[in-house]
This record gives sequence, C-alpha cells and structure tokens, in this order.
Amino acid sequence: MTQPTIRLHDYWRSSAAFRVRIALNLKGLAYEAVPVNLLASEQKSEAYRALDPQGLVPTLEIDGRVLIQSLAIIDYLDQRFPEPAFLPADPAARADAMGKALIIACDIHPVNNLRMMRWLKNELDVDDDARNRWTAHWIAEGFTALEALAGDTPFLAGDRPGLPDICLVPQMYNARRNAVPLEAYPKLVAIDARCTEIEAIAAAHPDRIGPP
Repeated sequence: MTQPTIRLHDYWRSSAAFRVRIALNLKGLAYEAVPVNLLASEQKSEAYRALDPQGLVPTLEIDGRVLIQSLAIIDYLDQRFPEPAFLPADPAARADAMGKALIIACDIHPVNNLRMMRWLKNELDVDDDARNRWTAHWIAEGFTALEALAGDTPFLAGDRPGLPDICLVPQMYNARRNAVPLEAYPKLVAIDARCTEIEAIAAAHPDRIGPP
C-alpha cells in the first residue's frame, strides 16, 4: 500500500503533538512536520485557524482531510493503518485501555497545558509558585489513579505499547519538567522507561525534536 502524504502541524513540547508523533512512528509512517510556535501564538493566526478553528496543535493533514484533536487523530491512524493496533480487540480490555488513556488526555493534561497556565497568570494573576502547585496537584491525582490501575503487564495497554502508553510518555515528560516527585509511581516510571527504550517512541521525544 502506498503511504499517503502526511503533514503534522506540531509544536515540539506539546503533549498532544508528542502523542501523535509517537503514534506515527509506531505505525512506521513518514510525515512532514510543520512547526507551529505556540509561544509566538502562531496557532491563533488566521491561516492556522482556517485549518483548526480551535487554534490548537496538533493538526494532521492526510488523505485529503484535516484532522484535529490528538486522540481522534490517533484513532484515525489506528483504523487506517491497523498494525500495530493501539487498542485491544476485546471490548472489556479496550474499555480498560481507553479509560487509562482518558485519565491523562481528559483529566491531567487539559488543566496543565500552556493556554491554561497563561490564563491563570494573565487573567487571575496566579503567581509562579501557585501555578506550579496547581500543576503538581493534578498530575499527582491522575498518576495515583493510574498507578493503581497499572496492573502487572509490561505496558498500560498490555504486552505492547498502546493508546494509554502513548499518552503516558508525554505526561511523564511534563511531570519531570515540572519537578513533580515520581517516587510514589514505580509502575508508571517502569512503564515509561520501557516505552522510551523503543526507538519509535524515543525518536518522538522533544529532546530529539528540538525547538523550531
């Protein structure tokens, strides 16, 4: 099968974009990265909002379509390129893996991303110390639940990395950037280490991508 042309509108430190880079790499899909500088608010430009009216990253162009929202993009890639599968076929196992992914994608990440931090600072005059406490609190709350749910398999999704692991790796990166203690989450630390030993995942890391 001929691979379609793929363009990823990306910011190197975006957790959501990091997820999609991991997914593309695990599927073995080549893509053109189009940097969007969030610090310079390029995502708010008229040209970018013509692609994604939300003005967020990532945005993926593929098969003549424009896809937004990282989990929707990953789901499309998983359906379009079935191997390796990111979610189990069994309905119960699939729901379990999806639930773990959503703890990160819905409950941890959105309240700690750049636009939230800017709003807390600029609109509510929240100082750096209080914003750091906010970030650490929500990461810790989500990670505590994930640690309890992790089980004894090598990865959150089972015997190989899947959707919850794709979400975990960027969130662990953010936790370390924000100096969140990780000693209470030995299973998550071990899973993250196993993931980052996989070249397809390591190659998506912000330290490998670098700023635009």
